Amino acid sequence: MKFLSLAPFVPSGNKHEESKKLFQELGFTLNWEQGDLAGFGKDGCSFILQRFESKGFAENFMLSVRISDAKEFHEMVIGKKLAERFGIRVGNVSQQPYGKEVNIIDIAGVCWHFIE
Repeated sequence: MKFLSLAPFVPSGNKHEESKKLFQELGFTLNWEQGDLAGFGKDGCSFILQRFESKGFAENFMLSVRISDAKEFHEMVIGKKLAERFGIRVGNVSQQPYGKEVNIIDIAGVCWHFIE
């Protein structure tokens, strides 16, 4: 038996529609929607955005996404002015023991680690 995929449920906070737009701007494709759920994917990575508001949970929830180029990703995020447009926090490219990383704190407070 093999595990075939992993798709965490990510809280959107109280700005579900705006969160959906953010993740599309980050390069994810909105694959489906039903009720309070929206399925996103890109290049074999997937998650389910859930209309769920719990500040404490969101601010303690973290995800890591492997990317091919941290500098290129950071430049794309900055170029699209996503921090200004969506009120998110975007870190600089930093070297970690596990690779180059760009952190994004999304609208709900979830910390996304984009790692090269």
